Amino acid sequence: MFYVQRDAQGLLVRVEATAYAEATETLPADNHEIQDWFANQAVENSLKQLKQSDLEMIRVLDDLIQVLTAKGVIRVTDLPAAAQAKLMDRNQAREALGGLSRLIDDDEKGLI
Repeated sequence: MFYVQRDAQGLLVRVEATAYAEATETLPADNHEIQDWFANQAVENSLKQLKQSDLEMIRVLDDLIQVLTAKGVIRVTDLPAAAQAKLMDRNQAREALGGLSRLIDDDEKGLI
């Protein structure tokens, strides 16, 4: 059994396994609304994890491009114009913050 709260349109806004003050009714676990709620929550959690992973991967790719260009493996001009512009913007922002060394936290040892 789940305790639920609905909005003015009758849609679920909160579902809990234990009672809480704002709960307006209870629904069984096999209720389609409960099933849909938890399916949507799983999707939302996955999307949040993916978004965080994207941000972390952007950082890795940015660092990788910096290393490859510093070693002469690639040139920024080898990349499309839009990518060049984005990299230049990021480089300027990173330099304003003191370069690569000040962006890495103590717990991020050995990223690349």
